[in-house]
Amino acid sequence: MAQDVWDRVGEVVLAVTRVVVSFLFVLHGVAILFGAFNAGHTPVGHWPTWWAGLIHLVGGLLVLIGLGTRPAALICSGAMAFAYFTVHQPRGLFPLQNYGEAAALYSWFFLLFAALGAGPYSVDALLHRARRARAR
Repeated sequence: MAQDVWDRVGEVVLAVTRVVVSFLFVLHGVAILFGAFNAGHTPVGHWPTWWAGLIHLVGGLLVLIGLGTRPAALICSGAMAFAYFTVHQPRGLFPLQNYGEAAALYSWFFLLFAALGAGPYSVDALLHRARRARAR
């Protein structure tokens, strides 16, 4: 019985972490694409910044609601790994030196969501339950 409680707590923590991390990621996309929060506006199609902003916005929203979570999270993770190694890592070996902590953390968080999925509190889980009910 105690394990059931911890399993439920883990599900809630996964969902809350997924929502918070992806919401913050979406805000980066809004800043990049639309110049919000005093960020400079990036011209449409500008490589790689505009495309990164698009991944932040669309991928982040998909992970936020838990729809197509695994592929969306894998793309977000890869985009942040790309950003870390192309933008931050050349500035210094360690994230504290190269200001790449956020990119590294986002990459690892999204890799975690890609591995674990969205959990039971997501659109993916809702669709899965609906498909299973129709199959019966």
